[in-house]
Amino acid sequence: MAASVTSSTATRETGRGAEARRVSGRRPNRAGLGIAAFLAPAVAIYAIFVLYPILQSMRYSLYEWSGIAPGFAFVGLANYATLLHDATFWRALSNNAILVVASIAIQLPVGLALALLVSTKLRGLRFFRTVYFFPLLMSTVAIGLLWNYIYDPTFGLLNVTLDAIHLTGLQRGWLGEQGTALGAVIAVICWQFIPFYMVLFIAGLTTIPPELNEAARLDGAGGGRLFWSITLPLLRGVIRTAAILSLIGSLKYFDLIYVMTGGGPNDATQLMATYMYKQAFTQFALGYGSTVAVALFLIAFVVTAVILYLDQFRAARDG
Repeated sequence: MAASVTSSTATRETGRGAEARRVSGRRPNRAGLGIAAFLAPAVAIYAIFVLYPILQSMRYSLYEWSGIAPGFAFVGLANYATLLHDATFWRALSNNAILVVASIAIQLPVGLALALLVSTKLRGLRFFRTVYFFPLLMSTVAIGLLWNYIYDPTFGLLNVTLDAIHLTGLQRGWLGEQGTALGAVIAVICWQFIPFYMVLFIAGLTTIPPELNEAARLDGAGGGRLFWSITLPLLRGVIRTAAILSLIGSLKYFDLIYVMTGGGPNDATQLMATYMYKQAFTQFALGYGSTVAVALFLIAFVVTAVILYLDQFRAARDG
């Protein structure tokens, strides 16, 4: 009798174990289906609005096509050969490089300085946080029009101010002269995006434990020592992220240049994105414009990949 009870109990336990294995084997499949269902809309949107246009641009870059006419001719790599000898493209690329250097050298340090300033315990800082963040809330078109009025050579605020303080020798047609147009637009771009990096650095500063600064002060460290020994090293990851965002944004920048100068005068402010737009939608050379777009994509992709690889290599070496 005891043997039969033991046998039936073992049989039930074996059946339960097999059932549990079958259920556990089905659970990952159900979980995988749930994950796929949630990811499918995002993947579909990304494929339709990002991957598909990239592939189509690569395809169109092999053709000579106006973008309007029904027929187009296959030219292979002829557009790319033309691009390599296009002086305007190389000037646009050099302007992009200048914008990258200026953005990283100006936006990040000023953004960090403002973040440190508004993070101190001083009265009235809430007002200054709002004032510093205001440019980022404005639309790019509004910013472009505003600064066009400021840079106006006759009635603009900048030249009127220079005249009021008897510095008429410094007055310029800021956006109409090749020597000053690019610098004038870069100043506006920095003014627009410094608040973004200020907020990014403020978020990074909140992750630094206050006990570290308090302990350092007890050891006699001053403000400069705290910054160089504690704040800056702990913000390294945030600074790296900000530099990558600034680099990518500068390489594909378009809207403010288009609003303020359209790439002029005489291509002095031409960027790769504005040159692509000009070729594709102004001169109706969609095939060649797609070639410029592919070149822009490849440059941004390669530069970003190299930076990320070097950063991971350095992190692995230090770790």
